[in-house]
Amino acid sequence: MSDSDSSSSGSSWLERFTRMFSDEPEDREDLLEILKEAQKQGLIDSDALLMIQGVLDVSETRVRDIMVPRPQVDVIDESQPLEAILKEIAESAHSRYPVVSESKDEIIGVLLAKDVLRLMVKGQLNDKDDLRSIYREPVFIPESKRLNVLLREFKTSHNHLALVVDEYAGLAGLVTIEDVLEQIVGEIEDEHDEDEELYIKAQVGDSFAVKAITPLSDFCEEFGVEFENESNIETLGGLVATSMGHVPQKGEEIVMEGLLFRVLKSDSRRVHLFQVKRVEDEGIID
Repeated sequence: MSDSDSSSSGSSWLERFTRMFSDEPEDREDLLEILKEAQKQGLIDSDALLMIQGVLDVSETRVRDIMVPRPQVDVIDESQPLEAILKEIAESAHSRYPVVSESKDEIIGVLLAKDVLRLMVKGQLNDKDDLRSIYREPVFIPESKRLNVLLREFKTSHNHLALVVDEYAGLAGLVTIEDVLEQIVGEIEDEHDEDEELYIKAQVGDSFAVKAITPLSDFCEEFGVEFENESNIETLGGLVATSMGHVPQKGEEIVMEGLLFRVLKSDSRRVHLFQVKRVEDEGIID
């Protein structure tokens, strides 16, 4: 392509984009319509559109909407023996852990797995006093904090985890910088996420981790249930979202056909992972 052709192509792109914005958007919905039209015209791709929508959502979404709720937070219990604490870190494979006091009512610090490993490599981890010496100061935030504000605070403080407290100053959950970024770019898979080859994975306590993309027919066969499916929904995530009437969010629960579905992972656009347990195991029915 010649320089003149390239210049002409660039001008054409700019002219089309400028024409689309000749009428200024009046509100957020109007802006989204313009961006969707830009995607249809090939000016931006679908991934870019989703990320722009995520950025807009972050400015309106609050911490309570994406946090990991308290019952699902893996914490380090300071009253446990050192061996038990190290085993918990190795098995859960997180990078950061809130540390609770012996009374279980107070967060007294945050433990970073890399700090523990550094002590072990140096041969300086002999008892729990050594462990206490590397606790980081916990950061507490309210449930109502907006995600764009939290992201800015994460960037300036270089902190990657915040503990969420409710109106009574009780621990409501936690949120990480990854949780916030996933609202923009979608689910970030890593080597510790669920095995890609497994839709349904047994957990301790007679519960199961079940991916939202699990084919509904496979789920029904595994659990011996049958759902009304007049809309011919193909995945478990689609069924739960339809039953709830919205995109399920972390911590939300629903009971269907004798099974309790608890959302473990989700973002603003889709659900990713459920915990599934028979309701009699939860004490919901006699």
